[in-house]
Amino acid sequence: MTHALRFPPGLYGITPEWDDTDRLLHAIEQAAAGGLAALQWRRKNIPANQRVAQAQAVVDHCRTLGVVSIINDDWQLALHTGADGAHMGRDDGELAVAREALGPDRYLGASCYNELERARSALGYGVDYIAFGAVYPSRIKPDAVTADLALFKQARTLAASKRQNHARATVVAIGGISPENLLPVVAAGADSAALISSLFNAKDIRAVAEQCQQIFIGQLNEQS
Repeated sequence: MTHALRFPPGLYGITPEWDDTDRLLHAIEQAAAGGLAALQWRRKNIPANQRVAQAQAVVDHCRTLGVVSIINDDWQLALHTGADGAHMGRDDGELAVAREALGPDRYLGASCYNELERARSALGYGVDYIAFGAVYPSRIKPDAVTADLALFKQARTLAASKRQNHARATVVAIGGISPENLLPVVAAGADSAALISSLFNAKDIRAVAEQCQQIFIGQLNEQS
């Protein structure tokens, strides 16, 4: 039996470090046309005077496209922009504070790296998804810890044991994922996969999104 998920499964895009907002919005539109389910605005190097404006533009565009919008690191900015939720890493503040501030109608996700105990703790705070990685070597985070594929089956079991209202937290994979290596990740138990470079640096963003979504759909059909 497949339990309902608390965060959309499938392709989860994460923004590259582009200052050109128009280029970014167009790329998101192309990904959405290919089936992008959710988009995380993640900018580590943006000038302070551009930060809020670009985040707001991305959130508004996602709403128009029907794509779930998530703000990385900053639940206050998620609330300010009206985003659908926030993603928190180990150094981004307390999950309990973020959960209370976001309320029950917004998503909260947590980076769990390769640590099931961190995931267990995050689930205790009511997160909607738990993210593990890097699955493969990542150009974005070359020093990231490695999350073995065996971890994803364990994570799904853990999430199912902590489900709320018959829905379990979604299990997300991140790190070096592309259409060429996605299938083993989905087969291992990931409900969602986060892509940055392989999606947004592709010559045909829509085609990459479609490839990823077909892999998710094919695996879902195998399980049903």
